[in-house]
Amino acid sequence: MTSADYDAWHLPVLAQEAVEALAVKADGLYIDLTAGGGGHSALILGKLGEGGRLYAADRDREALEASEARLAGVKTRGTYQLIGATFTGFPSWLDLRDKGRIDGLLADLGVSSHQFDCGDRGFSYLKNGPLDIRMNREQGVTAAQLLESLSREDLVTLLRIYGEESPAAPIAAAIVRRRKQKPITETLDLAQIIASAVPARMRREGNPARKTFQALRMAVNHEQEELAHLLSEIPALMADGGRAVLISFHSLEDRMVKQAMRTWQSPCQCPRDFPQCICGKKPLGINLTPKPVMASAGEMTRNPRSRSAKLRAFEFHKEVSHELLR
Repeated sequence: MTSADYDAWHLPVLAQEAVEALAVKADGLYIDLTAGGGGHSALILGKLGEGGRLYAADRDREALEASEARLAGVKTRGTYQLIGATFTGFPSWLDLRDKGRIDGLLADLGVSSHQFDCGDRGFSYLKNGPLDIRMNREQGVTAAQLLESLSREDLVTLLRIYGEESPAAPIAAAIVRRRKQKPITETLDLAQIIASAVPARMRREGNPARKTFQALRMAVNHEQEELAHLLSEIPALMADGGRAVLISFHSLEDRMVKQAMRTWQSPCQCPRDFPQCICGKKPLGINLTPKPVMASAGEMTRNPRSRSAKLRAFEFHKEVSHELLR
């Protein structure tokens, strides 16, 4: 398989920008927690020299298979290991000796091109297939099972919170009416139900199923819980000078990442009018991206899915001077 073939499987977003933000050291320890098709991992591995190590993890078995094939062809003096795990499985699989020694950690929170393009995965509202949407098809309930089990009120809440969907109530009502007749088990069937429930102007503005499918994907894969766990674990695992780089694709994720980095840099909980800190919480490092890095116009043209991507990076330090925080 050529590089173009791997990119067709999954074209990594902000690839060069992510690797630059990691500031890869030849002998460093790096972790890519969302290996996908191996695009980001291959770039990291290619920069490693003797003593350099990479862990490439993903919850999707198909992604790990693609990553393994891609990384096997990288010319490098570094070593790598593939791990099948979710964010909540991290860092349990990490060697105890490596905790506190990670020089760079990357997480691309988006869905891979392959998952969208493969109809039988259920991620796409443009291709028919089983309403699955699980990133790991060996675990958890499918989107079809979730739709069957939720009350109308819970559906409304899910669509409003995870999908930020304004017509959540009529969409939920349409889903409940339809499932009384027969279960909703296919993607295009659900997309049609959604289209029939929203105002005509929304159908003219774009596919009205997008936000509902996003909400279902986030719920099925417990994405917010997974990200919250990851953000809580990162600080204790990083080396002095280590960098965490996260790429988000919608506002809920980006707010979580932005708030975490803001707290890492300014953890003090004392009232603003206190003359000095008495809570004892010290800055953990420096937010390298007060404004997120976005895809270039060229990348957006090549890969329209990069349009909503936001990259944020943080550098951890054991001791942080006030000069660095300015």
